[in-house]
Formats: sequence, structure tokens, C-alpha cells
Amino acid sequence: MPITEILIQYITALISLGGYFFVFLAMFLEGIIFPIPSEAVLAFTGFLVAKGTFSFWIAVIVSSIGSFLCALVYYLIGYFGFKPFILKYGKYVFLKSKDIEKTEKFFDKHGQKAIFLSRFVPIIRQLGALPAGGAKMNFGKFSFFTILGAFIWNSVFILLGISLKQNWQKLEQYTKYFDYIFLIAIIIALIIFIIKRKRAI
Repeated sequence: MPITEILIQYITALISLGGYFFVFLAMFLEGIIFPIPSEAVLAFTGFLVAKGTFSFWIAVIVSSIGSFLCALVYYLIGYFGFKPFILKYGKYVFLKSKDIEKTEKFFDKHGQKAIFLSRFVPIIRQLGALPAGGAKMNFGKFSFFTILGAFIWNSVFILLGISLKQNWQKLEQYTKYFDYIFLIAIIIALIIFIIKRKRAI
């Protein structure tokens, strides 16, 4: 049995027993410790809303707080560790100090849109906060657009879970293929980036 299915079984069991706290915890840990599929967590939460076990608005708020705090961890890592890491180890990953300046300029100009839109993209949903912190993006703007994006994303998947009810697992089956495709695209992009940097050296 794939590890994601095992995780989903344990997570859904914990949510059933522990309620909103485990919805919050699953969303917080989504990108930090475990490869937790947030779509499955939210869809199952929607199923519980449909059953009357959860309140829709409380579920959305609790899950969005978890999503925000997860992103905040990456923001703080980027804020305090991004520049020192690039300056010390950047050469090993084909990054230079001037890349820090480019990142800062990008987030000064497009940071709000980038953070908001990243909430709808697998993998980038969590890691997008890392360069935002590294670029010292305004914390208030970062928080607002992260919470707004998380609120919309979580609401949509909880509503889908409500509509699917006991068939909520079908949603996770479809979305995981998109996640795989996007992961492959990221790997290809990284390979192209490394090849270009090697040629430039």
C-alpha cells in the first residue's frame, strides 16, 4: 500500500477522533514533517461537514490557520537563513549572491501576486514562503495574501468534500496525478537550470 494511502487512513482516523485540532495539525504539518496530502484532509473534512460533525466555517478557519503557520515556518527560515545559506553554500547549488538581489527585486515587485498564487500550486504552496522570507517581504503583506489564498483553497476543497460526501476519496485520487505531473515539471526545470548554470561557468 502506498505511503500516502497509509497516511490518509491514519489522518482521517485522527480527525474523526480528535476533531478540529487534528485538521489544524494536519494542515500545519503538510509541508514540514510528513508528506500529508492536504486535498485528502480537506475533502474528508468536507465529508464530516456534510455529516454534521463539523461546522463549515470553523473547519475553514482552523485549516487556514494551520496552512498559514506552516507557511510562516518557511518564511522565518528564509528570513533568517536564506542569505547566509546562499553566501556560504550557494556555489554548490549553482546560486550566487546576485541571485539574492534578483529575488529581493522580484518580491518587491511581484511578491503579493506570487504568494497568493502559490497557494494554489502543489509543493510551491509551502516552499513559496521560503524565498519570500529570504527577500524580507513585508510580513503584513505576506500574512494577508497567504491567509487569503489558503482560505480560498481550503474552502474549495472542503466544499468539494461536502458535495462528494462518502466518495470524498475520489477527489484525492484525481488531484494526486496533477501533483505528480507538477513534481516532474519541477525536476525538469531544475535540470535545465543546472545545465544552463554549468554552461555559464
